Amino acid sequence: MKIECIKTHHLRCHLDKPFGFSQWSYDQRNVLAIEVIADNGVSGWGECYGPADVIQAAVEKFYAPRILGLDALSTDMIWHYMWRSSLDFARGGVMMAGMSGIDMALWDLKGKALNMSVSQLMGGKLRDTVPCYATGMYYQDLPEDELLPALVAEGVSYANEGFKAMKIKVGKNPEFDEKFIIALRQALPNTILAADSNHAFDLPEAIRIAKVLEDNNYAWFEEPLSPEHPHLFRQLHEKTNIAIATGECEQTRYGFQKLIQEGGVQLVQADLAYCGGPSEALKIRTLASANGLNMIPHVWGTQLNLAAATHFLASGYAEPGRAEEKKLFLEYDRTENPLRDNLYSVEVEVKNGHATVPTGPGLGVKIDLNALKEFDVCTTETK
Repeated sequence: MKIECIKTHHLRCHLDKPFGFSQWSYDQRNVLAIEVIADNGVSGWGECYGPADVIQAAVEKFYAPRILGLDALSTDMIWHYMWRSSLDFARGGVMMAGMSGIDMALWDLKGKALNMSVSQLMGGKLRDTVPCYATGMYYQDLPEDELLPALVAEGVSYANEGFKAMKIKVGKNPEFDEKFIIALRQALPNTILAADSNHAFDLPEAIRIAKVLEDNNYAWFEEPLSPEHPHLFRQLHEKTNIAIATGECEQTRYGFQKLIQEGGVQLVQADLAYCGGPSEALKIRTLASANGLNMIPHVWGTQLNLAAATHFLASGYAEPGRAEEKKLFLEYDRTENPLRDNLYSVEVEVKNGHATVPTGPGLGVKIDLNALKEFDVCTTETK
C-alpha cells in the first residue's frame, strides 16, 4: 500500500457564546483535519492541534510531497523520514503539529487496512471503557460576583451528568481563583477536582494557589508555570504536596526527556495531535513509565483526537500498578464545539462520565462528508 494522495481540510465554526481562559478568548473554533489515501483506496484521518492555516501550509508545501509513494503501513519509518527531513529547522512547533496529524491519519489508515482498532495496534485493549474528566468552567463576560456562581453551577451540572471528575480553569487573578477553588469543593465534596492555569502564574503565585488546592483536596495543578521555565517546577514541587501536571506545550520524546529530567512534574500530558502523533506519544509514555510517571493526554479539538486519546488510555498501564487499578482519566472538553459534535456520523460514545472505546477499525470514528462541506473553509490536495 503506497500513499497516493494527501488532503488537508481547514475546518472552522463560529461560537454562539465566546469563552476565555487565562491567556486568550475564543469566538470561533478552527482545526486542521488531514486525510491520507492509499493507492488501494483505503484512507485514514487525523487532526492537528494549533493554528490550522499555518499548519496547513506546512503539510501541503513540505511534508505531503515528501511522503507520497511511501508504504502507508510503515508508520514509524514515515515518522522518522519526516523528522529527518525537517530536523534542522522544525524540531518543535507548528511543523511538528503537522507531522502529528499525518501520523494520526496513518494509524487510522493502518487500522482500517488490517481491520484492527488503534488500541489493538498500540499493544492491546486493556479496558472497554475509560473514565473521563469534564473540562470546562471557562470564563464568561460577566462581573466576578456573577461569574463565580455561574461557574460553580456549571461544575454541578457536569456532576449531574455523571462525571466523577472535572477540571476547572484558574488564572483569572489569585483572589478570584481562591474563591472559585473553595466554592466548587464546597459544592462538590466527593468529586475528583483538578485545576488548570494555562501557565498563568509566577512561582510565588503558583505556590500560593497550590496551597489552596492542596487544602481543598484537588488532584492536580496543571500548567501552573510557564513552559519556558521548566526548572521552576521542581521549586514548586518542593513547596506543595499536590501533583503537578504539564506537557501540552511540549513535543517529542526529546522534549519530554528534558522536561522530566528537570524534575517536579508528576503527571505528563502530551497531546497526540501536537506532540508528534500516536507514534511519538507511545514513546513518551514509555519514557514517563521509565521515570515512574503516568501520562494522560491533553485533548482538544474534534472526535479524531478524542478517539486517539481514548485508544491510548485503553491500551495503557498505570504506574506502578496495584490491587485496585489507578484510574487514568480521559479529558473530555465540554465547551461549545460544533466541529466535535456536528461533524461526525460515528463518534466516541460518552455516557455517565465514561467513554466507550471504539471497536471499529482504525480510530473508529467517521466524518460525515456532507457535514464536512459546511465547515471546510480551505482544502488542499497533494497527489
